[in-house]
Amino acid sequence: MIKKLLFGSTALLLGLNLFFGTRLHLYAGAADAENPYDQYRIFSEVLEKVRQDYVDGENLTYKELIQSALKGMLNSLDPHSEYMVPTAYKDLKDDTQGEFSGIGIVVNASKEGRLVVVAPMEDSPSSKAGILAGDRLIKIDGRSTEAMSFDDAVKRLRGRTGSEVSVTVERAITKEEKEFTLTRAVIKISTVKDINGRSEFPLGENGVGYVKLTQFGEQTASDLEKALQKLEKQGMQAIIMDLRNNPGGLLEQAGEVAEKFLPRGQLVVSTEGRGAEQRSEYISTGKTKQRKLPMVVLVNGGSASASEIVAGCLQDLQKITRAVILGEQTFGKGSVQSIAPLRDGSALRLTTAKYYTPSHRVIHEHGITPDIVVAMSEDDERALAIQRSPGSLDRLEDPERARVAAVRDVQFDRAMDLLKGITLYTKGVLPDVKRVADAKAAVQSDAP
Repeated sequence: MIKKLLFGSTALLLGLNLFFGTRLHLYAGAADAENPYDQYRIFSEVLEKVRQDYVDGENLTYKELIQSALKGMLNSLDPHSEYMVPTAYKDLKDDTQGEFSGIGIVVNASKEGRLVVVAPMEDSPSSKAGILAGDRLIKIDGRSTEAMSFDDAVKRLRGRTGSEVSVTVERAITKEEKEFTLTRAVIKISTVKDINGRSEFPLGENGVGYVKLTQFGEQTASDLEKALQKLEKQGMQAIIMDLRNNPGGLLEQAGEVAEKFLPRGQLVVSTEGRGAEQRSEYISTGKTKQRKLPMVVLVNGGSASASEIVAGCLQDLQKITRAVILGEQTFGKGSVQSIAPLRDGSALRLTTAKYYTPSHRVIHEHGITPDIVVAMSEDDERALAIQRSPGSLDRLEDPERARVAAVRDVQFDRAMDLLKGITLYTKGVLPDVKRVADAKAAVQSDAP
């Protein structure tokens, strides 16, 4: 009995020793992992080892190694956080402020990883030279873009005003290669366009206005206000707001755009992060009048971030906004990136929070599902980009010009049909649907 008791006590003590010993070891390991000075020491050891022993180490500088390390650290967090060297940070500020020096083309990466011209900007060197929407950018200054990153391509296209750059493009259908030598100029970015890719804003049939927001820069809300006022003077009865392929931009601009269709004091979007400083709400200020118009918002897989904030808000508040979301599922980029400038002119873009619609739907990795789903092929999207890029269609040769001109924007057409029906109904041209249904029910009940 005593032996059993001693054995049991010994086993218990060993077990407790193992348990607490393991916990203390794990705690010590966790403490080491959270001790920044130990990790700094390891980092400096690796840095010096690379400098001393790497085969081409004499060509490396501490600055280059540190910048590469910072890029790797930020890139490992999520696809939207990044370390920006001074030139990249300057480019970001230029984009949002609405002016930079370059050749004036909007470039995007296709699903195959190729660089594709979304549209040449109006009155820019690229549009005057004859570059077309849908052209594939295959060389910059004679260098192939096949292994070139998107950021690297943008950097090479931009430069000092008056300097030259050569670009080689491949026509999407004919596969013909064309080379252009362009002189860089100051490019002013207009983020609000009309149906023809200009800033004239003619009123469509049945009093339907159209505005396309290409991104959310510092002037987007004020430019949209001017466009709405132009359309209102012409007697606008309904509106189509096109957010297709709009990658987003500034959060406050998304709020100011949405509040043009909301009453004062209405929640537009909220953000939630780890700390109280990352939690905020954007409330409609009422500084511009509320538009109470039937509206269709066009979206697709290229609609992201600030575009999704606007679409999600207007969809949540349909009883107020009378907005219908039409098109395809949006991208699902609903996180907040805060910019932290650093002393050397570089900056961190760090994900600090996520967006939530007024009904507290999370946008990130979910996107916005349209009320009416209407799909469109990539070929048709490219053809429409050519149609709506000033001068691009005229530069095509037959029969390609005829083929591109014949492509219909089925999403836009569906939106027009929908708004036409709504405006005719509100004018009393169409019968009251409920009264017609009640009359049919009464007739059927009286039938023998």
